[in-house]
Amino acid sequence: MSSKFLDSPMPRYHQLADLLRQRIARGIWPREHRLPSLEELTAEFGVARVTVRQAIDLLAREGLVSPQQGRGTFVTGLPNRDRFISVVTSLDELARVYEDTQPKIMNIDEAATSPPLAPGEGQPAPRYAFMRRVHFRDGRAYCVINIYLDERIFRKAPEKFRTKTVIPLLIAMKSVKIAQAHQVLTIGTADMEVAGLLELPMNAPVAEVRRIFKDAEDTVIYLADVSYRGDAIRVEMNLKP
Repeated sequence: MSSKFLDSPMPRYHQLADLLRQRIARGIWPREHRLPSLEELTAEFGVARVTVRQAIDLLAREGLVSPQQGRGTFVTGLPNRDRFISVVTSLDELARVYEDTQPKIMNIDEAATSPPLAPGEGQPAPRYAFMRRVHFRDGRAYCVINIYLDERIFRKAPEKFRTKTVIPLLIAMKSVKIAQAHQVLTIGTADMEVAGLLELPMNAPVAEVRRIFKDAEDTVIYLADVSYRGDAIRVEMNLKP
């Protein structure tokens, strides 16, 4: 068994298709390139012939390759590069990001619990409402998010907070004053649970964002830990000359 494949909830052929898709996206296999033979791919990745066939069929349905009888399989398209989540630097921009993507939300957990605050991140509120959810765009899951919201704020509009994106709601609430907002982005890899929820191979790259909003008394009113698909994130920065 190839070391390229780890235990994962994703079928092996999906993982293989992802590896082949990356070669096309990076230009290693450009348009009109003939893919290695079935036997060569089987030997390279240490998988069964049926796994390679299933991976090729998946890429063909996406319009990326075209199997041609007696000639082989050729690259015919490029993966979608639509990275629709931009890393922004203001609250208003962040609210617009969520409004523009208009995600479908699937809540997978809700409870009352304490947030995992590190020293120096702020003072905890008395209680928090916890929501774990998955956001979808065009039927595709693109992020898993753990939200800890000050329960006093959550109780002002519980149904809205359960069914809509939280940040635009918070910013629109006149009774809520966000005095400080901070986020940190790091690059990580998908664990088994996140990989399953985002339909990624285990250990696929993800962008991990930790986002904290505080009020004027240094109380953390909102904390979110977000795991985004790596292929959904776009980072652009102006560099000072």
